[in-house]
Amino acid sequence: MQIVIMLLSYLIGSIPSGLIVGKIFYGIDIREHGSGNLGGTNTFRVLGKKAGIAVTAADILKGTAATFLPMLFGVEMHPLLVGIFAVVGHTFPIFAGFRGGKAVATSAGVLLGYGPLLFIVLVIGFLVTLKISKYVSLSSIVAGLFGIIYCVILGDWVLVLVVSALELFVIYRHRANLKRIRDKTEPKVKWI
Repeated sequence: MQIVIMLLSYLIGSIPSGLIVGKIFYGIDIREHGSGNLGGTNTFRVLGKKAGIAVTAADILKGTAATFLPMLFGVEMHPLLVGIFAVVGHTFPIFAGFRGGKAVATSAGVLLGYGPLLFIVLVIGFLVTLKISKYVSLSSIVAGLFGIIYCVILGDWVLVLVVSALELFVIYRHRANLKRIRDKTEPKVKWI
């Protein structure tokens, strides 16, 4: 049953929100535009605010839904472990040729399902950094650092470990963005 739950989590994470919204409502495969990424940031850039909000919300909810699977099936499993499979599904979705997003929204959704207060800390860290820097990628990384500090203060070492692992994965997925920030070629957001 634990294997079934991990597989279900991966499949939930694999639902390609950006691809679905782009194709159904705009007739566009967003992987062929902008950064080529299936996540919320590229959706905002390519399809606009409404589509970007919808995709980001859906990607967050995928992570949150995954954390509730053990409770739903009455199986003893740590919800964070289950959530990690949703993050992997979002990043390497079976339903979209294994070309997905960068794991930020779905990771945040996993943390929302496990600890809503931690999610609020992440959102505040993200928005404050975005207001100052105008870089979504940098804001995503800094939000993760806020999350790690918060978890250390809480003294929840399992959470510290998981948030640190997610943070390293997010940094890895954003390595090209970090290079563009260094080269001053990374696009800045204009709405904040």
